[in-house]
Amino acid sequence: MPEGHTIHRLARLHRRRFGGQPVALSSPQGRFATDAELVDGRVLESVDAHGKHLFHRYGPDLVVHVHLGLYGRFASRKLPAEPPRGQVRMRLLGPSHYADLRGPAICELLTDGEVAAVHDRLGADPLRADVDPERAWARIGRSRSPIATLLMNQQVVAGVGNVYRAEVLFRQGVHPQTAGRDLGRERWDAIWADLVDLMADGARRGKIETLRPEHDPRLLEPADRGAVCAKTVYAYRRTGRPCLQCGTPIAHATHAARNLFWGPTCQA
Repeated sequence: MPEGHTIHRLARLHRRRFGGQPVALSSPQGRFATDAELVDGRVLESVDAHGKHLFHRYGPDLVVHVHLGLYGRFASRKLPAEPPRGQVRMRLLGPSHYADLRGPAICELLTDGEVAAVHDRLGADPLRADVDPERAWARIGRSRSPIATLLMNQQVVAGVGNVYRAEVLFRQGVHPQTAGRDLGRERWDAIWADLVDLMADGARRGKIETLRPEHDPRLLEPADRGAVCAKTVYAYRRTGRPCLQCGTPIAHATHAARNLFWGPTCQA
């Protein structure tokens, strides 16, 4: 599932390519056809992202809400548009580009009140300018749940997925089973600040790279591109491989039906 940095990057792309202009909206697949007709030909006034949710606003009570889920893709290309291929839920056609949405978990037209309700149930998003990180700490600081669970709870922190969870906890030396209430405010503030930096970097680059310079084999002189540790992350999907800091094999377990990765020594 795309993490929050991907959705914010997508929102910026759509603002640049389609924002402030009339767009043609259709549903080649047919499942979104009735709602698409209501906004077809209108100006895309704004594009917003909150966590893993994308919002296209066409006017009062006319907001297209998209959640890509596990299999969704929202790919845009330059005109001329090719005939729709496969199950295209929604096609967005602008003056110079078009975008096809396939396989989303959610594609729906919402009123302003319904959009507000979605925002209200989502947690603090590290990439939003209006974020209130106190909302996240208010939940985490009194919770007995592991921080591994809390970081993936979109009602606590919106946009964090499995990769950012593994990486930020490794970088901050926090064991994933640490209870939220046992973190302490100073440690949580460090986790939050690191999330803001990592996710902003991911949104800028379009990919997740979490290694500090001293652990990145590509920055060695000469670059060690063939090394077994030549990766862009510390823990995610590195089960059994040596920790880049201490050499201990990275551990793996299943937690709440998701894969969990950590360094047994560096996150003791």
